[in-house]
Amino acid sequence: MPENAMERLGPNPANSSALTPLAFLERTATVYGDSTSIIYNSTTYTWSQTHRRCLRLASALSTHLRISPGDVVSVLAPNIPAMYEMHFGVPMSGAVLNTINIRLDARTISVLLRHSGSKLLFVDVGSRSIVNDAIRLFPPDHQPPRIIHIDDPYEEDHQPRDPNELSYENLIDLGDPEFQWRRPKSEWDPAVLNYTSGTTSAPKGVVHCHRGLFIVTVASLIDWSVPKQPVYLWTLPMFHGNGWSFTWVIAAAGGTNVCLRRFDAATIYTAIATHKVTHMCGAPVVLNMLANVPISARKPLPGRVEVLTAGAPPPAPVLHRAEALGFSVSHGYGLTETAGPAISCAWKGEWNKLPADERARLKARQGVRTLAMAVIDVIDESTGRSVPRDGSTMGEIVLRGGCIMLGYLKDEKATAKTVKDDGWFHTGDVGVMHPDGYVEIRDRSKDVIISGGENISSVEVESVLYGHPAVNEAAVVARPDEFWGETPCAFVSLKDGAAANEVELVKYCRAKLPHYMVPKSVILRDELPKTSTGKIQKFVLREAAKSLGPTRMSRI
Repeated sequence: MPENAMERLGPNPANSSALTPLAFLERTATVYGDSTSIIYNSTTYTWSQTHRRCLRLASALSTHLRISPGDVVSVLAPNIPAMYEMHFGVPMSGAVLNTINIRLDARTISVLLRHSGSKLLFVDVGSRSIVNDAIRLFPPDHQPPRIIHIDDPYEEDHQPRDPNELSYENLIDLGDPEFQWRRPKSEWDPAVLNYTSGTTSAPKGVVHCHRGLFIVTVASLIDWSVPKQPVYLWTLPMFHGNGWSFTWVIAAAGGTNVCLRRFDAATIYTAIATHKVTHMCGAPVVLNMLANVPISARKPLPGRVEVLTAGAPPPAPVLHRAEALGFSVSHGYGLTETAGPAISCAWKGEWNKLPADERARLKARQGVRTLAMAVIDVIDESTGRSVPRDGSTMGEIVLRGGCIMLGYLKDEKATAKTVKDDGWFHTGDVGVMHPDGYVEIRDRSKDVIISGGENISSVEVESVLYGHPAVNEAAVVARPDEFWGETPCAFVSLKDGAAANEVELVKYCRAKLPHYMVPKSVILRDELPKTSTGKIQKFVLREAAKSLGPTRMSRI
């Protein structure tokens, strides 16, 4: 048989260079070298400076601290310049970056450091005390990571330190700005290690490779239509999934990173007005904060501000209020395991003609796959088949695509349970598929309330509660019931100055929901427990509901 000429073609050194988002920094330093890369209080850097600082960091890690490729380097810091630089400098040395949630307790931090095998830990001034407590919890036979402190001229340091001790800035000074950074030998090499937030179970170590991060970065640029040189406000923690990978997205676009150590609604409005912010990300709790702030704390927006929200299904009333203030809200969906948005509510022009309430309802849906995903579906867990596209039949949301994690560190059993032999990544989220092909989350599988054989979506009940003018936050969980097995129990916080009671809220829900979905009990609280990324901690509320004992006389 004649040889097929096509079969002689394939990979070669010129066409198979490993994909990595780290290379975006190099390009941006060339194109936008004199443009502002980072703003933090009165500190500013250009992209040329940021590039050189990241190379210095990579050089110092490799040469002076003897960090080897594959070593885990951890950081405990808020959204400050050093945190941003480490998203490039650490993996440029060949090490694996591990960003740790600054709101964790000492015990959990100690567990994560030991589990990851971290060799080096960078610690912000605000976390020094808790890190000292975490290190003291290490067993005698386990070597703790070396600690390097990050100083902050804008923060008071209450912890005494040896003045000769190596600091982050000292380390930068030791590095070579002409360092030839370590490009990954394979695009499948690990780049980051992120621990899940633990809202439903113990944290797991999610490992992502350079290839996956490159893919999700490019997909996010396209999906959100990020322009050249946006001004991005960091209201989303960089320690949360590397800021949904927007650390690399903003570098690729040559944008400006406006860093905030801490913020409230007034701080956000001031930052937007001062720096002419064009883009920001945040959980629905941030949208809620912006929508409910007193008029006295608001400042006029300098122009349209694009907001990408994800992390939890945003209630339609919150979306409506935020957009009425001038924020253009996009809705996405992803997990730590997908490194960033995997599904987004792609907006159709004709929807702009619909009434505001209908637009908000459509935008509250998670949507369709981003370009990083090959296929998504909602399947029946018992049969593995797609559920009908009727917007009501619930199943599990499953994904397949280029930015799915490599797996969970040191946990093959958990990896196999999530990335199954059927070729899907199983999210554990329960959703429906609408006739137009858009997915909508109805719940986490653990949050579905089964009352008298009926499946109740807590998200649906919460969305109704958010429509009440007095409600600031709402979360619905299962409470044991002597007759039905379990019934909805609503935990609610009210807006400042607003008033409502249990009877009024139940009556409000009864007018808008089937009776079996109406909360049988409403608990008013000043504030609901949340993770550092704004997700309401339903497992805490489930325990609180359980401790109340079973509801009685709830047959109606």
